[in-house]
Amino acid sequence: MEQRAGSRPLRVVAHDVVLALLVTVMQVQGTVAKVAVEGAPRPLTDFGNLGYALLVVSGLVLAVRRRWPVAVFVTAALASLVYYGLDFPDAPGWLGLFVALYTLAAYGDGRRSLVIAGVGVTVLAVGWLVAAADIEPRAAIGWVFFRIGASVMSAALGESVRSRRVIAADAQQRAELAERSREEAARARVDAERLRIAREVHDTVAHAIAIINVQSGVTAHVLDKRPEQAREALRAIELTSARALREMRTILGVLRDDHDARAPQAGLEQVDELVAKAREAGLDVTVEAASPVASLPSAVDGAAYRIVQEAFTNVIRHVGPTQVTVVLSAGVDVLEVRVTDEGRRTPAPAGDGADTPADPGRGIVGMRERCQLLGGELDAEPTRRGGFEVRARLPLAPDGSRR
Repeated sequence: MEQRAGSRPLRVVAHDVVLALLVTVMQVQGTVAKVAVEGAPRPLTDFGNLGYALLVVSGLVLAVRRRWPVAVFVTAALASLVYYGLDFPDAPGWLGLFVALYTLAAYGDGRRSLVIAGVGVTVLAVGWLVAAADIEPRAAIGWVFFRIGASVMSAALGESVRSRRVIAADAQQRAELAERSREEAARARVDAERLRIAREVHDTVAHAIAIINVQSGVTAHVLDKRPEQAREALRAIELTSARALREMRTILGVLRDDHDARAPQAGLEQVDELVAKAREAGLDVTVEAASPVASLPSAVDGAAYRIVQEAFTNVIRHVGPTQVTVVLSAGVDVLEVRVTDEGRRTPAPAGDGADTPADPGRGIVGMRERCQLLGGELDAEPTRRGGFEVRARLPLAPDGSRR
């Protein structure tokens, strides 16, 4: 509390100083005016002008009321007890005390400041009542009850102001927290979308480049001897590159579309076309559908297609022409995708720098991320016969909490 008050701006300090001077003048001037009209049992000049001193002290102490609210209240309370205990005139000498009580409750720390205020008001009430035991006329005791009631009201008003300030600060804090949460959620969505686009671009480009690489090798080999076959290979390269460009435009179009209108993503309905491209690249592909794979959730359908595509890409890049078996098995609550190759049909040339299936770059990582986003799992490992197998299990009711 004191640390907060210690950093007050000069404007606030000036306000408190002006208030302290105003209260001091009102207390002294009001008391002098009342004594001039009604008289007083004890002049303010007794005990070396002690009455004036007490009025001045209880007023001027308000200049530091926000820096040391407890000390200011204790000072004003003691001055009031001494003032009324010595039977000085009952006039507006309580203004400083009421302001000190308000400040204690308004700028205190809640429970502790209220306890101090409650104990202080109780001690003041007892002291005032004892000092007024022989007051004459008896009707004048009403001013004692006025001081008690006004003290309670000052503390209650200060507590009300403090509570409103705390509520406003809490509301501001909650608003800032909500704003930060919205920003973090927006960043998370952006990161997720960026990762999705990166996976889509990787799968599309890697698959197309792998097929183009194979077909270009065929073209170079047969260009002079079998120009018709070379022409077919070039045609395959043209179709593959055109398809890759269309998919790239579809994937990246969302970055330019103000309405976020995405074209339908590829799914298992296009698996026959994917198989045809793989066969053109030299793979001997067999597709086994253990049960119908239609009417799959779009996220599962797209992920399954990309897993098969990436598995084909890895085989083309790392193995070459070989036998590949694709098994699609849709159960009640899970779709299983299995892509198995038989490995190289001929030993790899010495010094071949091609990667092995056990080290396929980002391909298997991307497939595993797709599965994990849907709450599924993926295994990729060599087979006993020297080939490689990719097994993916995709729940048909994806776990949205993982997105």
